[in-house]
Amino acid sequence: MKYLIVKITVLLLILIGCTLPESPPVNPQAAILITPLDDETCLDGVSINDTQSEVFFSWTPALDAISYEIILTNLFSLNQQIFSVKNNEISLILKKEEPYQWYVKSIGEEGSLSAESEIWKFYLAGDAIINFAPFPSDLISPESGSTITTDINNNITLSWKASDVDGDLHKFELYLDQKNPPTLTYDINYTQQEVFFEVEVEKNKTYYWKVIAFDISGNQSDSGVYAFRTN
Repeated sequence: MKYLIVKITVLLLILIGCTLPESPPVNPQAAILITPLDDETCLDGVSINDTQSEVFFSWTPALDAISYEIILTNLFSLNQQIFSVKNNEISLILKKEEPYQWYVKSIGEEGSLSAESEIWKFYLAGDAIINFAPFPSDLISPESGSTITTDINNNITLSWKASDVDGDLHKFELYLDQKNPPTLTYDINYTQQEVFFEVEVEKNKTYYWKVIAFDISGNQSDSGVYAFRTN
């Protein structure tokens, strides 16, 4: 009888052990970017030839990450590249005289959720560049494809953010229209990096808008066109 009880107990323990849920995968933490610095001025890298430089990227190791993806975007061409690495650094050969945006995605064990770092920007200098064009403005609101409600006076607020490694932003040209490409509507002097600008629009219409940023040397950058609808 004792033998039977022991046998049943062992079988029950085995069955219970088999039905215990597995521990969920641990999500990795976000990496902290180190270099190139955000909004870095005149980043030279290591010159390879007249048109290319080698640039060193690094970030802090992220807890529970087993690999990383560095996502790099050329802000002029909007060409995006993704590079997978096991450690927390990589050197890339990039085109000179171009602005770039980059961030790192921490990849954990299978089934876990990846974590993204902050997004940083830098300008890769050319051999003879003295003054740099502004970074393309980030259009914040309205978001592309969104629908926005006007106020009682049929006004809405457009907002965007701009930066320049030389710190010499001068003005913006705001293009807004019901056709694409939009036509020039407003000329706005630069006062701060984040701009809020109120405009009058018609209800139940689709609008296209973009911002061109200028520095005091006349260098310029185009944000690209966003579309939104009013109601």
